[in-house]
Amino acid sequence: MTTKNLDKIFKPKSIAVIGASNREGAVGYIVLKNLIDSKYEGKVYPINQRNPTIQNVKAYPTVGDVPETVDLAIVCTPTATVPGLVEECGKAGIKGMIIITAGFAEMGAEGKVLMKEINTIRKKYDIRIIGPNCLGTLTPKLHLNASFAKDCPKHGRLAFISQSGALGTAIIDWVIEKDIGFNYFASIGSMVDVTFGDLLDYFGEDPDTESIIIYMESITDVRTFMSAARGFAMKKPVIIVKSGRGEEGAKAAASHTGALAGADDIYDAVLKRTGALRVDQVQELFKVSEALATQPIPKGNRLVIITNAGGPGVMATDYLTLNGGKLAKLSDETMASLNSFLPEFWSRSNPVDVLGDAPAERYANSLDVCLKDPSIDGALVILTPQAMTDSDAIAKALVEKAKGQTKPVFASWMGGSLVSNARKILADGKIPNYETPEEAVNTFLRMYQYQNNISLLYETPEMLPAESKVPVDTFRKEFKEIYQSGKKVLSEREAKQLFDAYGIPTTVPYLAKTAAEAVELAKKVGYPVVMKIESEDISHKSDANCVFLNIGSDEKVKESFDQIMANAKKYKADAKLDGITVQKMFTTKGHEVILGCKKDPLFGTVVLFGMGGIAVEVIKDSAIGVPPLNQTLAKRMIESTRVYKLLKKGFRHLPPADLKSVEATLINFSQLVVDFPEIAEIDINPMVCTKDGVMALDGRIILDDHFYKEQEQTLQQNPYPHLIVRPYPTQYVKEITVNNKKVKLRPIRPEDDKIWVEMYNNLSEESRKFRFCDCCTKEMTREMRVRFLFNDYDREIAIVATTRDSNNVSKMLGVARMVGDADGESAELLMLVLDDWKSVGLGEEMYDHVVKIAKEKGWKKMIAQTNVENAKLVDLFKKKSLEAVKDATAPIYHFTIDLTK
Repeated sequence: MTTKNLDKIFKPKSIAVIGASNREGAVGYIVLKNLIDSKYEGKVYPINQRNPTIQNVKAYPTVGDVPETVDLAIVCTPTATVPGLVEECGKAGIKGMIIITAGFAEMGAEGKVLMKEINTIRKKYDIRIIGPNCLGTLTPKLHLNASFAKDCPKHGRLAFISQSGALGTAIIDWVIEKDIGFNYFASIGSMVDVTFGDLLDYFGEDPDTESIIIYMESITDVRTFMSAARGFAMKKPVIIVKSGRGEEGAKAAASHTGALAGADDIYDAVLKRTGALRVDQVQELFKVSEALATQPIPKGNRLVIITNAGGPGVMATDYLTLNGGKLAKLSDETMASLNSFLPEFWSRSNPVDVLGDAPAERYANSLDVCLKDPSIDGALVILTPQAMTDSDAIAKALVEKAKGQTKPVFASWMGGSLVSNARKILADGKIPNYETPEEAVNTFLRMYQYQNNISLLYETPEMLPAESKVPVDTFRKEFKEIYQSGKKVLSEREAKQLFDAYGIPTTVPYLAKTAAEAVELAKKVGYPVVMKIESEDISHKSDANCVFLNIGSDEKVKESFDQIMANAKKYKADAKLDGITVQKMFTTKGHEVILGCKKDPLFGTVVLFGMGGIAVEVIKDSAIGVPPLNQTLAKRMIESTRVYKLLKKGFRHLPPADLKSVEATLINFSQLVVDFPEIAEIDINPMVCTKDGVMALDGRIILDDHFYKEQEQTLQQNPYPHLIVRPYPTQYVKEITVNNKKVKLRPIRPEDDKIWVEMYNNLSEESRKFRFCDCCTKEMTREMRVRFLFNDYDREIAIVATTRDSNNVSKMLGVARMVGDADGESAELLMLVLDDWKSVGLGEEMYDHVVKIAKEKGWKKMIAQTNVENAKLVDLFKKKSLEAVKDATAPIYHFTIDLTK
């Protein structure tokens, strides 16, 4: 992922159109005409081997014949010619290309070969390419229409990325009609080079881009997409329509988890993890982005509805309550205020029916009172044009009352010509207006969903107990031996040994080969017992009627053994039967859930949690998470399921479950998943949740063919080939001794919130000024803390120095932060050490450690700057033989660390 040379595409000073044509209707004709007609101020060079002029502009046979090196080449020629043209552009020094031509990856194997050839050539010359099979790009600010879309929208603050060229043309036509402006538009097609991640980084760095909207069909490089999307979403909204909701999930799942974790559900989880908002329709992209740009984000989902007609209020209420929102309950104070000026026959509840004759003042006062109510998170004002209604005056009053509010206000002026001017008044006053109440409510709920997604990024998880030491290498060796023996499915006994090692409580099964052995084992563990078939050929034991519960005598054990064997043979005659397991019956009643993981071909391993039991695939109440999970992420997963209400409140004879134990189990399970890329799927079903904890009653683990055939040999270079989120980098932890005290250098964690703030509060004013300049006040806000504590380990790492005081309480002594650029070429280094720990060698130890890490990450240089008065840090850099370069405009030294040496 890199933003290198993207200026050549979006801000070119000269453009060559390869395949420019005089033939009306040809793509080469339209692209050249658009460049000429759009009043683009740069130079345009038609490339055509047959004609000396194209559309009255001098043409050249090849890009090599153009008298200057152009920034951007747009290719509109047949498919077979494209690789050769990329080579020509490379030789001519061109660094940006848009390949509009279709007929590549979408055409099958032959097209993919051409794509690979193009990619090889472009890498040789360091060319950036958008496409092939794309519409092109637009930069309205520069009057640049480098596409075959007919018209160019006005300049605005939105950046729009579309994976579909055909949809792009329709959307451009639609936004022009709606008078919506773009800062950038990019149709990216088959993505031979430039991806969503590249554009998210590029547009994210542009101060004129307020939000990004995306039409997405698929993601290619998921890890870089997540990294870029999360980085942008922390600052500005990312709103996405992902097509293909109806695509079929796993067709032949080997486990319940495999059946439940469909591709679209995984997309949902991935997009939520980035902080992006997913919507269902293209129109929602613009409606929600407009609302986010003009209105405060709601803190909750409680809406007040103010209307002059009962029917639309009921419609809005139905849509609100059926889609996860709440009708706000009006406080006694609000009711008293409304009663003081509304007519006697007003609705006296929410929706607030101000009656059909309501003038502007009644509307305005109602809105004013309701927005002051702390139990209300947003307001929808509905107007139906009646004989006595002055819709324009009401719109003006609404605009005035909404100014400066901290809660969002939405309008639905229903009707046609009677309210058209009022709608313009609302739009000019930056109040989103909708033709129907349902559209308005939907936007309110989408904004609330966006708030939830972003708050997930900002939530600091609780500190958890230290992780236990699991013999990962021992288990890895055992798994390989099992795989090499021809098995892909671990036995229940083998699976439960792994669960136990990760602190997941489980019942212990013992294997019996004969009925007599089963009786002896039953006596040993104590009645009642559970008996199950053990066979890698029978995935779901209950489906084969091979699970017998609550067996209470020797005679019943013998009968059950014979019956289970018979049922197994009947279910699958050629199944290999290893025997029957006997385990103690877990008699404590509790809530049954499923906990599992599945390795998706695109997204790697994901974790699933939900309602369990034998009807799990029918009930389909589950949530998907992207590992690694922390306490906050685990909690949110649990809360997003329907079974959460049962776990929290209990049901009939079942008491509430110990939710902290459930959260801890998810986190432990996530760590298990992180540690073993060789696992394809896991089912723990059922896992019983009681008031005293959890118990895994059944477990199944399936090993991954692909890992052993493709990934095992490169595990040292890429220890997490199955994860799209980089886990905590334990390899960067180092123990040192400074000032006769043990100090640990390690990457920062979100859980460090408390000790980070404590360190910040203990800084001198001078140290705070040197590190943070004027951007931080004496009190560190939540948003500031999150920015420092939550690192994307792919591109940013903060190494903290910690020690323990005499009471064994952890203290933070300093931070060295490396922030990499989007190109992966360099990083900025920022360092901070507590005043009491300066001049004792801690800063030098931290410097040496981060330089080593930076080299391992492949950065070529690090850049640091500091106030010239920061003598301690200046001395450290000079001691490391770094040259101090004085800034010409400020009292700052610049230092460059060459990491290639």
